[in-house]
Amino acid sequence: MCAVIYTEDLTKTYGKARGIRDVNLTVEEGEVFGFLGPNGAGKTTAIRVLMNFLRPTSGRAEVFGRDTVKHSVEIRSAVGNLPGEFALEDKMTGERLLKFFARLRGVKDLGYARELAGRLGADLTRPMRRLSRGNKQKIGLIQAMFHRPPLLILDEPTGGLDPLVQEEFLRIIGEVRGEGRTVFFSSHVLSEVERVCDRVGIIREGELVDVEPTDNLVNKSFRHVRLVFEKPVDPGPFRALNGVENLCAEGPELRFTLYDDLDRMVKLAAQHRLVNMEYERPSLEEIFLTYYGASEEEDRDG
Repeated sequence: MCAVIYTEDLTKTYGKARGIRDVNLTVEEGEVFGFLGPNGAGKTTAIRVLMNFLRPTSGRAEVFGRDTVKHSVEIRSAVGNLPGEFALEDKMTGERLLKFFARLRGVKDLGYARELAGRLGADLTRPMRRLSRGNKQKIGLIQAMFHRPPLLILDEPTGGLDPLVQEEFLRIIGEVRGEGRTVFFSSHVLSEVERVCDRVGIIREGELVDVEPTDNLVNKSFRHVRLVFEKPVDPGPFRALNGVENLCAEGPELRFTLYDDLDRMVKLAAQHRLVNMEYERPSLEEIFLTYYGASEEEDRDG
């Protein structure tokens, strides 16, 4: 496989904003790559530099082997981009917008655009000013995807979408991968990253701190456990278990974080009459804080 996205010591600094520093990244052809980090980590800055909406301070980036500064026009013609923040002409309908983009891109058939609209439940007949944020997001996704570009760069693509539409979007991304095309997207949602991403890059305070297979990230997912018994139980044996931290006992209820030893915890709980059990995975933000030391004082950059 060849690199679709390649960066070498890519750096962008501006004003007091953090930007990105010395980012070295390779995204291979045909993979779905998740670009993850807490708010303010530098995700949006990196995407804007890849699209040459921002010029790098130092280092370089290539898309399809072409320098993003010298060949930005050629690159953009082969990329479907959904920015994290975008504005649409208020009076224009989705249909007119897609026809406009089709002319720019030399696309003569809007059949796939209409198929996407149907699958995502997008209304192409109403002016943009009358659409909710979620419906505008659907139009934004369609304009990024309908010309079947070899690379999709999507900044928080599921923001504002309801769960059923998110599910359909993930199916579409799976189809894109099946066609051998490449997807690079930022996300805050662990479940969607787990579903579709082959690898993930973790960015923290502007620096790429790790790139790893998605399974490795998921395996770091400790769980929040809540046990409710018929009557109060001694919390001591639970507190003594390997992997149990931050245990709190309130009457018949125990709450704690579990890092491992699920089998022993379940067997111990089964020694009492259990009336309820909740077992939840953490958010991506909690994983960042636990494993990557994310600062809580980050500038909000995306």
